[in-house]
Amino acid sequence: MKLLKSKIGLIISLFLIFAGLNFSSDIVYLSELVGTVYKMQRTNADITDYKYFENITLSKSTSPQPWPIHKDYNNLPETENLKKIHAELGTVAYLIIKNDSIWHEKYYQGYKKDSYSNSFSMAKSIVSATMGKAIQNGYFESIDDKVSSYVNGYSDGLAEKLTIGDLSSMASGLDWNESYTDVFGVTARSYISSELNELIKSRAIVEEPGKSFKYYSASTQLLSMVIEEATQNKISTLVQDWFLEPLGFENNSLWQIDGKKNNTVKAYCCFNSNARDFARFGKLYKDFGKWNGVQILDSSFVAKSIKPRFKKSPEYGYGFWLGKINENDFFAMRGILGQYVIVVPERNIIVVRLGKKNLEKNNDRPKDFDVYLTEALKMFDSATFDYE
Repeated sequence: MKLLKSKIGLIISLFLIFAGLNFSSDIVYLSELVGTVYKMQRTNADITDYKYFENITLSKSTSPQPWPIHKDYNNLPETENLKKIHAELGTVAYLIIKNDSIWHEKYYQGYKKDSYSNSFSMAKSIVSATMGKAIQNGYFESIDDKVSSYVNGYSDGLAEKLTIGDLSSMASGLDWNESYTDVFGVTARSYISSELNELIKSRAIVEEPGKSFKYYSASTQLLSMVIEEATQNKISTLVQDWFLEPLGFENNSLWQIDGKKNNTVKAYCCFNSNARDFARFGKLYKDFGKWNGVQILDSSFVAKSIKPRFKKSPEYGYGFWLGKINENDFFAMRGILGQYVIVVPERNIIVVRLGKKNLEKNNDRPKDFDVYLTEALKMFDSATFDYE
């Protein structure tokens, strides 16, 4: 009966898609959309979407570096609030790292420490880090490099002013609607389309770049295009060589692409890894680009990244979300459905949560974000042992 209801729901969904079609729209996209819905048996995104799309495999490090396990590993039970929200929102991984050692670690719904889970927009932080490394390696002069120097179609009007720093800081001025529910919107198209870069290049610059924060996935995708042109390498290759290898990733990662025809990496999202390996980017930025004593990423770039670019938008820097909870300053990687790597530098804490749902936003972040961090801090504060 449940299967029958599921199929009926799918048929209704497909009917509504066809019924709402404007016949002047892209028939190719409609075909791709229907095919995707049929394969997934749903119309919403999920952390398991890598199973239904083409992927590029990024190899684990040739010298994997396991996280040290804290002497008080999992000694303290999670709080009642954590138990409740994990169950309510479908948490699959919850990890707390203190002083670079795993202090608390739990997995749910059959997930394990090496299970794949979709980063969604946490990938934006990784792409921004790759931009920083490209500057460091001489492929760009600075964050003020013009996009028009690398990608055709950005030499006129407002587009001529667009810089790579504008893309990283979400100040592109692009014509974009960041909606995750409109199946005919540009964000959904970018997730499903087999012509991702062409879609991005079709969007005009309609506001002056570099003036205000507006969060658009297209900004990161365009940044990836610029990085690939400047380096003559795929973004996936750069991330593997510049980060996964030296950071000691223990498992292969998967990055979704727009299909076998173009092999374009969905750079703005869809980097599939696990809680332990995602946390490595948090540690890298916490330590201002150093990894176990080796300077992987320029410290001044990291410092700039985790400070607001715009006074009117203190919640974002260059590729990272920023804020304060109960006097604890944090920076974070963040993706839809509650994918978080949260770093509290002053307390040397990294919190990772992966899962299937998130709560509505309160101001500039989902309400559950605060719960995952505050409850982790409560666990530390209630500990009677020496956890330093």
